[in-house]
Amino acid sequence: MEQVMAMIRGAARQRPADRADRLFVQGGQWLMLALLLLAVLLPLLAMLWRGIFGDPSQGGGLAAAAELFGSANFRWLLGNSLKSALAVVLIVVPLAYGFAYALQRTCVPGKGVLRGISLLPLFAPSMLPGIALIYLFGNQGVLRDIFPDSIYGFWGVVLGQAIYTFPHALMVLLSALALADARLFDAASSMGASPWRAFRSITWPGSRQGVFAAGCLVFTLCITDFGVPVVVGGDYQVLALEAYKAVLGQQQFGRGALIGLFLLLPALLSFTVDLWLRRRQRDAMGGRAQAYVAKPHRRRDGAFMLLVLSVCAVLLGVFGMAVYSSLVKFWPYDLSLSLHNYAFSELPGGWLAYRNSLTLAIASAVFGSALIFTGSYLLEKTRQSPLTQTLRLLCFIPMAVPGLVLGLGYVFFFNLPNNPLNGLYGSLTLLVICTVAHFLTTAQMTAATALRQLDSEFEAAALSLKVPLFSHFLRVTLPMCLPALLDIVRYLFVSAMTTVSAVIFLYSPDSLVASVAVLNMDDAGNVGGAAAMSTLILLTSAGVSLLLAGASRGLLRRSQAWRGAANH
Repeated sequence: MEQVMAMIRGAARQRPADRADRLFVQGGQWLMLALLLLAVLLPLLAMLWRGIFGDPSQGGGLAAAAELFGSANFRWLLGNSLKSALAVVLIVVPLAYGFAYALQRTCVPGKGVLRGISLLPLFAPSMLPGIALIYLFGNQGVLRDIFPDSIYGFWGVVLGQAIYTFPHALMVLLSALALADARLFDAASSMGASPWRAFRSITWPGSRQGVFAAGCLVFTLCITDFGVPVVVGGDYQVLALEAYKAVLGQQQFGRGALIGLFLLLPALLSFTVDLWLRRRQRDAMGGRAQAYVAKPHRRRDGAFMLLVLSVCAVLLGVFGMAVYSSLVKFWPYDLSLSLHNYAFSELPGGWLAYRNSLTLAIASAVFGSALIFTGSYLLEKTRQSPLTQTLRLLCFIPMAVPGLVLGLGYVFFFNLPNNPLNGLYGSLTLLVICTVAHFLTTAQMTAATALRQLDSEFEAAALSLKVPLFSHFLRVTLPMCLPALLDIVRYLFVSAMTTVSAVIFLYSPDSLVASVAVLNMDDAGNVGGAAAMSTLILLTSAGVSLLLAGASRGLLRRSQAWRGAANH
């Protein structure tokens, strides 16, 4: 009898914790499903509906689709987009592969500084390389004789997009070349294989999937980017720019939706092939593998040092020119240095755009990282079910959806008169939702990778001690995964400061952001102001990233002391 009463009392004590766990897990998963449907799936379905069944007067419907896709103008735009995107892939991927190889597989000095320089384009809007190219090679540029046929056109688009996409390809290839089994290289050396033979038989097979992934990423970024073409494209028009003009310039929403649906196809195809290759790719490191450590080689290291210095010189030259042009009083007639271009209070939007960008970046970083990390925990550390699999699939969709396409979907869904969420349209809140949704997949994969490294025994111990799962999540899991969480915060902040395509259709005069203000200034002919605002975005993104990195060291020393103890 006493044993029965003890069991009853134990059950009574357990019930509140069980109810709290069910509310946290099941309630959190269903809330996550609702948010993903609203932020990802329904906007895409709304765009599909507007394109296929939309008003013919706005360029929608099946007849308009047949006319659009069969027109000579569409084929010309498609050809221009494909030609420039493929040219960028052929330039960027080999350069990024060589750069990544230099950082991971050679003994070149100053790797930290070189890597920091290579990532500069991540901290600025895509228009900044185009603006810098105007000051370098434009009609009044300092090096205009190098391009006698004018930078405005194919080569302007290719060079601008190459600079913009280089760090994206580099990060993929750095991961692909990060791990290698030293035993394979030792075996190849003992068998008399040359360095080139070892590269072909060991390094290339282990990294070619990363090369393809980088190529797909660069191609998708180029074919959906309109920031560079709108600045230096001239008469060289592309599909992404046509979608931009159709929605904002001509109010042809159906036409914009159809082009957006078409731009979704290459991204989906690339994503599908990449997933297939990932499944075929074997693990690069086994349980008994030995990490490869590069040995000094004078000729090899010298050649790769020349490559990375050349790339860094180009990046520093381009971004240095952008910063310098923002300080010039009146190009090219008065080259005296001044802060005249930074007088944003005299321009429409003014400093409001910069403050809105800061608000957008902070809100996206804080709320986005909290939601994404918590959601990843509910997917990775709880019982798997059809719901968790559905949520995981929905989290992967944004990776295959370009920002331009997602932004168009938000226009068609949230701007519906009978949508109860219509009041969000044009607000900073909607810009935050769109930004987090756009960059969801990368952040979620970062969190999931960190969570999978934690042993499931932590959750088992919490359950055996009758500790509520939410309490365990806050007190144990969160501190242990703090490095990954800080990476997500930094990633979302920088992405929100620099994004253009995803928010270009969603802002109002009160919610204008700095990256869109750059585009508006350039359209108005105020290239100096556009350079100044771009420089301000660059400095803010880089500065906050450095501050987060510095501030995190103290937090990591306290919260990650267990790592040091484990190593000893």
